[in-house]
Amino acid sequence: MNVTDPIADMLTRIRNANSAGKDEVSMPSSKVLAELARVFLEEGYIKSYEIEETHPQKTLHVQLKYGDKRNKNKVIKGIKRISKPGLRIYSSAEDLPRVLGGLGTAVISTSKGVMCDRDARKAGVGGEVIAYIW
Repeated sequence: MNVTDPIADMLTRIRNANSAGKDEVSMPSSKVLAELARVFLEEGYIKSYEIEETHPQKTLHVQLKYGDKRNKNKVIKGIKRISKPGLRIYSSAEDLPRVLGGLGTAVISTSKGVMCDRDARKAGVGGEVIAYIW
């Protein structure tokens, strides 16, 4: 199946699996999606991720993270795509967004790679605002 916006597809799959209480979600992999998963892992929103060599395309497996085992308190409360193929949103280093006053994370695609808003501010680089996660 040809997906127009693979990043939005990934975020929707994670959102749906999280709301359904699933432990793992799988999707077709790409370099950008693997970088997004890396940022989510570094920020503590997911347990782990793994790229499986399948044919014709690699598969990305994301292990979701929950707080309490019994009633599955969700670590990911919300996830939203910001910059879309029809309307790209860019931000300078000084104007990088703060999600929920710093409690959430903005994922930024910069010239130095995909990183969270905090790291982009430290590095002094701006870029495309891909998504918010809180």
